[in-house]
Amino acid sequence: FIDAGKIPLRAGVLRLIDEAIAADVRLAVCSTSNEKAVSNLVSTLMGPERAAKFQIYAGDMVKAKKPAPDVYNMAVDRMGLDKSRCVIVEDSHIGLGAALAAGISCIVTKSSYTGNEDFTGADRVVQELGDDAETGITLETLTSLLKEEA
Repeated sequence: FIDAGKIPLRAGVLRLIDEAIAADVRLAVCSTSNEKAVSNLVSTLMGPERAAKFQIYAGDMVKAKKPAPDVYNMAVDRMGLDKSRCVIVEDSHIGLGAALAAGISCIVTKSSYTGNEDFTGADRVVQELGDDAETGITLETLTSLLKEEA
């Protein structure tokens, strides 16, 4: 289904990614799936030009999968990032748990599969990112969630 483009990205994902790319924001996908599957998914759903802007960190690259923070810690370390300057976009309680354990800001977009999960601790919870930049989540919204530097 994915290779045939039958599973679309959720509302607002490409708009927000394009906004981030235009602003030279460094991007990563951190998943519990294996690296090959994640890379294929990103390339197929976002196109090779966008995919080239992402670093991929996957479940088969770390000792412990989400809700352990390993995949997020690996991304931060390998990309040389400051956790206080990162925001994670998640869609599940397990992913939120990993973000919280890593000490990184997190916005949760509910999905049909995770809508009833407990998202206590998220910096923000929304139904979707939104295709309209006027009413949806923007880079400015994500920047407002950054941790205050000590």
